[in-house]
Amino acid sequence: MKITFVLPDANYLGGTRVIAIYAERLRRRGHQVYVVSTPRRPIPIKQRFRSLVDGRGWPSAESRPASYLDATGVDHRVIDRWRPMTDADVPDADVVIATWWETAHWVAGFSPRKGAKAYFVQDYGAHGGQPLDKVAETWRLPLHKITICRWLRDLVVEHCAGSEIDLVLNSVDQEQFQAPRRGKQPAPTVGTVYSRRPQKGCDTALAAVRLAREQIPALKLITFGGGPPSEDLPLPPGTVHNGHAREDELATIYAGCDAWLFSSRKEGFGLPILEAMACRTPVIATPAGAAPELLEGGRGLLVNMDDDADMARAIVEICRMDEATWQAMSDAAFEATRAYSWDDATDRFEAALLSATRMTAAT
Repeated sequence: MKITFVLPDANYLGGTRVIAIYAERLRRRGHQVYVVSTPRRPIPIKQRFRSLVDGRGWPSAESRPASYLDATGVDHRVIDRWRPMTDADVPDADVVIATWWETAHWVAGFSPRKGAKAYFVQDYGAHGGQPLDKVAETWRLPLHKITICRWLRDLVVEHCAGSEIDLVLNSVDQEQFQAPRRGKQPAPTVGTVYSRRPQKGCDTALAAVRLAREQIPALKLITFGGGPPSEDLPLPPGTVHNGHAREDELATIYAGCDAWLFSSRKEGFGLPILEAMACRTPVIATPAGAAPELLEGGRGLLVNMDDDADMARAIVEICRMDEATWQAMSDAAFEATRAYSWDDATDRFEAALLSATRMTAAT
């Protein structure tokens, strides 16, 4: 097949990472794969000055920023400026895939020459300031829908009764994310992704660590992501912050923790949950994204949204577990990630695209 992914922009966020994985694996299977994206939106001047004042420097205006797509070998084309795409921007293909609510409108308007129209729903867009009812309008467009977890599938069905949706769960790179069986850390240790994006809820995780230290003064915190810490989201004293850690460093970071904190307020899936579990680290998570289904069966602990006290309670619970109880939770987390690979996910994604082409041919 000739397959085109349409992105609003390419970056180092989790959604782009998943698209890059599928694009590369489909290319390796002999498909002709294209990715067409816009450059980044122009950055408002006030936001640029704010970045400078915060010590993060003057934001780059580069039209082709680095992204997870760079190392895939996939044909990635960036259009001339940020704007809605038209037929002239994308190649003729067998299937064309919208990957965000804005791109869904673009793809819906393409001519049949661009291929059967699919919609890869990895999030619901509300964290970008778009009201849910406006996003739900895109779910009612005549596009073959594919999504990544049960809660998103159920949300789409709730707003678009009668919709048929292919469920293709995300996986984890089992070669990159793995760790030998181990016991608890010599000093109680938790980790989290550092992010200034409000929907990630990092403020809750950091506050929970401060509260947990009232009962476990020796508690250590390890973080990565987000570049240098900012004054408006300071790290607790003694935090080991890895900034923009390299991909080959992540497994060691996850495996150096007794628990991984996932504090998101809104999330499409939550890849760090799976990555930590694959490294035998139980996860303490808010019920965002796929967390409820990933942690079922004793693979970690769910806590209340925006509740630093509840997360602190869970940190203390895991750090004070006896070795056998913690080991059982660690083993359960690890085993859950071994049953389903990216090869399995690509099989299902490929089948969903073929289904889209068959349905289009039948109309």
